[in-house]
Amino acid sequence: MPASWIPIPADSDFSLHNLPFGIFSAPGRLPGAGVAIGDQILDLAAAASAGLFEGLTLDASVFRQPSLNAFIWLGKGMTNAVRDRIAATLVDPDSPLRGSRALVAQSDATMHLPVEIGDYTDFYSSIDHATNVGKMFRDPDHALLPNWRHIPVGYHGRASSIVVSGTPIRRPWGQVLPPAAESPIFKPTGRLDFELEVAFVIGKDSDLGDPVPLHDAEAYIFGLVLFNDWSARDIQKWEYVPLGPFLAKNFGSSMSPWVVPLEALEAFRIAGPIQEPAVLPYLRSEHPGHFDIPLEVSLTPEDGPETVVSRSNFRHLYWSMAQQLAHHTVNGCNVRVGDVLASGTISGPDAGAYGSMLELAWGGSKPLSLAGGASRAFIEDGDTVTLRGQARKGVITVGFGEVQTRILPAR
Repeated sequence: MPASWIPIPADSDFSLHNLPFGIFSAPGRLPGAGVAIGDQILDLAAAASAGLFEGLTLDASVFRQPSLNAFIWLGKGMTNAVRDRIAATLVDPDSPLRGSRALVAQSDATMHLPVEIGDYTDFYSSIDHATNVGKMFRDPDHALLPNWRHIPVGYHGRASSIVVSGTPIRRPWGQVLPPAAESPIFKPTGRLDFELEVAFVIGKDSDLGDPVPLHDAEAYIFGLVLFNDWSARDIQKWEYVPLGPFLAKNFGSSMSPWVVPLEALEAFRIAGPIQEPAVLPYLRSEHPGHFDIPLEVSLTPEDGPETVVSRSNFRHLYWSMAQQLAHHTVNGCNVRVGDVLASGTISGPDAGAYGSMLELAWGGSKPLSLAGGASRAFIEDGDTVTLRGQARKGVITVGFGEVQTRILPAR
């Protein structure tokens, strides 16, 4: 691919191979759609005014909306055409955008939640994470429940409390059962935890009553984001039987602001693990539906240095995104543009690849040592947790930016 006339650092997440979409505002600019390129943002409304999208049957008002939903709703045929047009103009030395006000420095912009989220589902699709949790909370010899290898286990979360990177999360209150106690107490969680996840954004409506077949599932996936599904482990332990996550999960989730199109990740597509026992036919596919995307989590205490506490990979999932979506809709449940479906905690087979403090500090019994001399069993007030993800293959680099969240004390 020719070089861009916009200087792009060699280690940038936002290469010409990426071109993710997001919603930004800047001084003198209302929230609207943009594309990240290097350390710049291409203002899509301004690019449209400069004639970049002439010849496309496109109403440029979709770029002046406070979410990407209207643009995504146009379908992959149009969104990919827009992305192709952007890629072409960025390598055109005579591009009409050179020197125009269509470019904004990312440092001057404020990022917003990229989509209006109608519904949110969180899965539980990492076999290493599920095994670790089973060992801690149930029987070490029978860590996985009998259904786990047969269905992509998930639950419906709370869309209203999903926030964009940079938005602080406040430590939640809830019921907790102290050790050896017979009755719960009401207190702020003492076991606040992050969860390293990747989520995908639905790009196409399905009809109520019509399942999305596995072979067609990726046509419904617009793009991917980094996702941190915050958890209160002590509240979770008391409340999760018999109906699963509730207040331990719905107080907040954090999402990265740039949506990486699924097409940008094609170079990183790989086969998933062998699934044994064999899954039912509606979940069975020979198509490689996993992606090799290195991920990391860092923890920065207040007034302390940053420490990378986990290095994992999106490839560690047992269930693919297509399988998750096919199972989600097999009973006729419909999905809508902007819905978010998250992977669940992504843990690898080694301790350094665990995707939560619950695992990294093994239920609090093995606190992590941090740079600067601090230690952590769970997340404390003032801590900042940052998730990053970047895939590289030859000359191709595609990254997600980051999702960063600071924890505020309970009120």
